[in-house]
Order: sequence, then structure tokens, then C-alpha cells
Amino acid sequence: MEIILKQEITGLGYKNDLVNVKDGYARNYLIPKGMAIIATPSNKKMLAETKKQQAYKEEKIRKEAESMAQVLEGLELKVGVKAGTSGKIFGSVNTIMIANAIQEAKKVEIDRKKIIIDEEHIKEVGQYTAKVKLHKDIVVDINLDVVAE
Repeated sequence: MEIILKQEITGLGYKNDLVNVKDGYARNYLIPKGMAIIATPSNKKMLAETKKQQAYKEEKIRKEAESMAQVLEGLELKVGVKAGTSGKIFGSVNTIMIANAIQEAKKVEIDRKKIIIDEEHIKEVGQYTAKVKLHKDIVVDINLDVVAE
């Protein structure tokens, strides 16, 4: 039976995918739970229109991410923190501090959840690299210089 998925199902497909499954699986599990609908000609037309609109929105979001990547490309941030004489930081440098430093430097607001640090937290003074994931395909590296104040 051909069905259209309404949500992501592990091992089967993603939202708005057109897939073939066994009749019993579709009728007894997927359709009653609201995870899928039968792929009738009218539902296929609605799916095509939805995918077209989704592609347009995705392209718009991708262009915004690319322009943001150009702004952030090659950015070097200096993050001042309180540290001891041995170079150990009191506390740690986290994604919130990096997001604030980006906002001060480039006047661009980045969600802290999009910032990825190689380590869990930065706990010593030194040079580090953080990644900003603007889109699923667009990742920008930012160099961090953590210095003692």
C-alpha cells in the first residue's frame, strides 16, 4: 500500500515521504495513530504542493544562512574571563558567552544552541575553535582567543 508519512518514522522515512508498506502495517498501525495517510490522487497533489512550498522556504532559509556565513567567515573573537595565575578559568567559557561575543563583534544574533564547542566547556586560557551551524549544510568555524582579564 502506498502511503504519505505525516511524521518521521525511524527505518521507514521522513515527513512527507511517499512510501510503500504492507497493507496491515498501514491500516492497523500507521493510519490509526495518525502517522500516515493513504496516497490517493488528491493527497498526492496536496503533497506535491506542500513539497513545492517547502522547497521555496528551504531555499530562503539557506540564502539567509549563506549571507550570515559570509559575515561570520574568518571571525576571531577575544573572550575575556577571570582566571588564576596558572591559566585556569574561574568557571568556564560556554556557548552563551560566545553568542554574546559574536553579537558584540558583528551585531548579529546567533542562537547559542547553534554553537558547537569541541570540548564540553573551555576551562583554560588559550586558542580554541568553535563551530556555528547555521544550516544543515552550512557550518562556519570561529577562532576563539580566551584571555585572562
